[in-house]
Formats: sequence, structure tokens, C-alpha cells
Amino acid sequence: MRLTNILGNRCAATALFAASSPPRRPSINTPRKKTGFRDFIVNLKQSLMAYAFNIFGIVAGTVVAYFLGIFQMFPWAFIAYPPILSARGVIGGLFCGRLSTGLHLGTIRPSFLKNTRSFYLLFNAIVVLTFEASVLMGLVAATLFAWSRGCLNTDFLNILIVVVSTMTMSIVVISPLAMTTAFLSFKHGLDPDIVLYPVESTIADLLITFLYVMTLNVFAFSDSTGKCLLILVSLTLLFYTTYSIIRNFREEEFVETLKEAFLTIVLVSFIINVAGSTFGEIAEKVKERREIYTVYPALIDTIGDVGSIVGSTLTTKLALGVLKPSFSSIRNHHLEILGAWMASIIMYCIYSALSLTIQGAFALNSFLRFTALLLLTNLIAASLIVVVSYEVAILTYKKGFDPDNFEIPIESSLADSITSIALLIALLLLG
Repeated sequence: MRLTNILGNRCAATALFAASSPPRRPSINTPRKKTGFRDFIVNLKQSLMAYAFNIFGIVAGTVVAYFLGIFQMFPWAFIAYPPILSARGVIGGLFCGRLSTGLHLGTIRPSFLKNTRSFYLLFNAIVVLTFEASVLMGLVAATLFAWSRGCLNTDFLNILIVVVSTMTMSIVVISPLAMTTAFLSFKHGLDPDIVLYPVESTIADLLITFLYVMTLNVFAFSDSTGKCLLILVSLTLLFYTTYSIIRNFREEEFVETLKEAFLTIVLVSFIINVAGSTFGEIAEKVKERREIYTVYPALIDTIGDVGSIVGSTLTTKLALGVLKPSFSSIRNHHLEILGAWMASIIMYCIYSALSLTIQGAFALNSFLRFTALLLLTNLIAASLIVVVSYEVAILTYKKGFDPDNFEIPIESSLADSITSIALLIALLLLG
């Protein structure tokens, strides 16, 4: 969706609001001028509700630990796992950003049946981008493995099959979750800009982990029939991708989404390496401090959610024309920023208590020390991700791109690296 489309939608939305008679009090779904403490509390409550799902991040880490044996059977499984999470985050971020903005503008209806043309073009673009991302991330994982340990051609193909089949199943499982969350939150007066991506991203991490482990088990323990089934699943994504391109290649909105988002996917494929190498440094420093490993997925999820809330609410305001596309306008967006940030601080305290309790190490002294470590991490990471999210949205809007194609995908992938670096800095400072 180019800037001209956004402006057209903005005019349509303005006309729709102007035609409403009698005038009524704006709902929370409609971006409006914030008036004070009450609006901050509303943003804080919705952010906390969305962040609560990040506790599933701890469950995802537990799943990986439980099935550690299957990962050890395929050394490349460890290398392929972060790219899969990142690829799913990029696709999910783009889908959530476009859904929430479309619902606000009226270009997408909160309904599964008989939706708008824009909705179906968006979904088809998501399928194509999933195929592109899975192939690219699979190639990155295979290349990293070949560079670090050396691999055979069969390993190269095996990585591609596992990654593509896992991503294919994620469309069937996770996309309906995102649509249901968006439609229900919008219908019930919640702001999908605040609720949608945090809920979807965390549950998606858990589900994609289950799917990945299941795929590895099929690949490891089944006969040739199981492997042929995974190949068939991968080919299904290829065939539907080809069909979507042939059917919609003349649709400007479809083509522009693919062009803009593909640039993001290529960029993300290089970013994901930073988080992995930094986490290796963290593991070397913390040794047997299991509470760090337990809480790590929830930390990066929450920082990514802070950026998504700041960026998604901003892109909607830009599309509706209620905020100027300049960094100085951040002062008029402070309630959304403070609400998202304060909610993350509360959740970090909860993670500290939960992680120590799970590891059987909870005591007041250890809780205070560990909480101080996590809050310093939050201070560094959240401040950086807010600036990154805001600047990416402003720059892409000024360049005439649709910021929803860039903002959440870029910040969600950067959040992993930024949080990892912030945690390492906090460990060096506080020990």
C-alpha cells in the first residue's frame, strides 16, 4: 500500500467519521488526542493484558530443553531454530501491522467471511512472503552450518525441507490466531494496535516451537513416508505461492507489499546472527545460572512488543493524519510510549519472581538482585527499541512506503539483538 493509497484511505476514513450523526464519543479503536492520566491507564492496562501472554515464552524455552535430544541428533537444528523464529516474527509483524491499520481505516472488516479485497490481497501476499522467508532463512541456516562445521548436500536439503515445511504449517495454525485476535479485540472495543502483535507473537513463538520439534521428530524417527510427507507439505506452499503470484501480479497493492516486505526479509536475514552470537557470550558468562536461560525468551518477546505497540499506534496515526511525520512529534505520542514501557517494567518484575521460583532459588535477596539486573536490561533495551520503532515508521512514511511493511518486522528482529546486548551489558555492570 503506497502513500497514495494511505492518503486515499485517510480521506475515506475522514469522510466516514464526518458522516456519523449524531456525533458520539470516540471509541478506543479510534486514535484521538490523549487527554491525560485516564488514557495512560487505558494504554497500560491493554499493554499488560497483551504482555501477559509473554509468559508462554518461558514455556517455549522449556519445550526446547525437554526435547534437547532431538536437537542434538541434528547439529544444524540449533542453527535453524532462531531463523525460523525470526522469519515467523517478520511475517507475523507485517500481517498484524497491516490488519490493525486496515481495521482502523475501514479497508478491512472484522470478519472471516466476505471480507474486503484488501484483506484477501494481504493474505495472499503473506503466503508468498512466507515461502520467500522460509527459503531465505533456510539458506542462511544451511550456510551458517556449512561455514561453522561443514555439511553434506543432504544436510543442506534436509535443512530446507524442515524449515519450509515448518513455516508452511505455521500459516495454517498461526494466521487464524492473528485474525481472530484482531477481529475480536476490535469488536470488543480494544485497540488492535496495542493488543494484536504482543498476543500473536508470543503464542506464535510457542506454536512454531511445537511445530519445529514435531517436524524434527517426523524427520528423525519416521521412515521415508514421513520425509515424503514433509516434502509434500513444502511443495504445497510452493504451488500456492505460484498460484497467488499468477492471479494477483497485476494488483498494485499486492506487488508493492511483496517488493517492500522482501527488502525487510533480506535485511532481517543478516540481523538475526547478532542475537545468536551475543547469547553465546551471555551463556559463557552466566554458566549455570538457569534463571537466565528460563527468562530469556520472555525478555526478548516483551521488548519486541514494546516496539510493536509504539510503532503500530504511530503508523495508524500517520495514516489517519492526526500526527506529523517527524521525530519531534514523539512528544504527542508519549502516553502510548509510557504505557507500553511501564507495562514492560511490571512484567520484568514478574518474570524475575517466576523464573527464580521455577528454578527453586527464590529468596528476597536473590529476587532483588535478579530484578535489578532485569530492570537495567529493560532500561537499555526499551529506550533503544522505542527510538528505532519511531524512526523507522517516520522514515518509511516520508519515503512514500507503507510503514506497516517495515516497522514491526524490522523492530521485532532488532529486538532480539538489542535485548541480548542489553542483557550482556547489565551482566557486565552488575554481575
